[in-house]
Amino acid sequence: MSQQDLPQPHPTGTEIARLQQGITLFAVLLAAMSLLWWWPRSPAMAVAGAAFWLLGYALFLGFEFVLMHHVNRHDPAPRARWPHLLQAWWAETQVAARVFAWRQPFRAQAVPDQLIGPGLRGQRGVVFIHGLLCNRGFWTPWLLRLQGSPHAFAAVSLEPAFGSIDNYVAHIDQAVAQVAQASGMPPLLVCHSMGGLAARAWLNKVQGAGRVYRVVTLGTPHHGTWLARFGQSHNGRQMRQDSDWLNSLNKPDTFASALLSAPLEGAPWQTLFTCWYSNCDNIVFPASTAILAGADNRLVHGAAHVQLAFLPEVMDATLALLRD
Repeated sequence: MSQQDLPQPHPTGTEIARLQQGITLFAVLLAAMSLLWWWPRSPAMAVAGAAFWLLGYALFLGFEFVLMHHVNRHDPAPRARWPHLLQAWWAETQVAARVFAWRQPFRAQAVPDQLIGPGLRGQRGVVFIHGLLCNRGFWTPWLLRLQGSPHAFAAVSLEPAFGSIDNYVAHIDQAVAQVAQASGMPPLLVCHSMGGLAARAWLNKVQGAGRVYRVVTLGTPHHGTWLARFGQSHNGRQMRQDSDWLNSLNKPDTFASALLSAPLEGAPWQTLFTCWYSNCDNIVFPASTAILAGADNRLVHGAAHVQLAFLPEVMDATLALLRD
């Protein structure tokens, strides 16, 4: 399928930002009201009430970790110990606040795509693809690291936020074309969570393997996730274990069709993928659902779902691929 055959992407970057702006500002308002109401009566209750509205999400995260630990008991990946789970929960509590209450709602456009500039031609570029409930602001630490470097990059915002994963093909196709044009080379794709499935849907739709250098997935539910049974959005249902959509995506002949155009110098198609996964991923579990048979699968011990994307070892190893 040619680029002309794809539907044009909608204007992006605002849907999730506005949703999370509203949630964040509403939580701040409730915390302020709790302080004002309770302070004359009980300062301790005032502080506790404000903390509940601002930090209550940490309790929800904790419940996810308990579920994950239970479901992972039969998974082949090494099971995390409770101290590691506690550390991962605390790290995720901090990074989630930065991502969902600041970068994505208020700073999604803080670092623009780098598609024009001296020295970009002849240097490998990157396309960043986020996951569910995210936008391009998710990648801000990565974009800051590459800003001013000789590497072109584009970070997509996938919308409609709760539509079919197949709807994101046009967004990815456009970004790949832009980065390839800026650099003169097939780009590296870096994908978090659902973004890895969106990249694979794009590969299948346009037989685009010849247009990319490598695909790195970070906590991507390649075989679904137990937690998606509670998801009611279209893309949430697609990520359920054994969903029809995933079964179709994972059929051997589907992979073969998507990757025939890029034999990777005679290497098997699996070498296109590097899959990072964790035994403390509180969203994608059981842990081994985030790997692909035959790919370069890399286990990180004790990293939570969002935290995984910002670990120095993950960022360093991924960006090192630009120099290969």
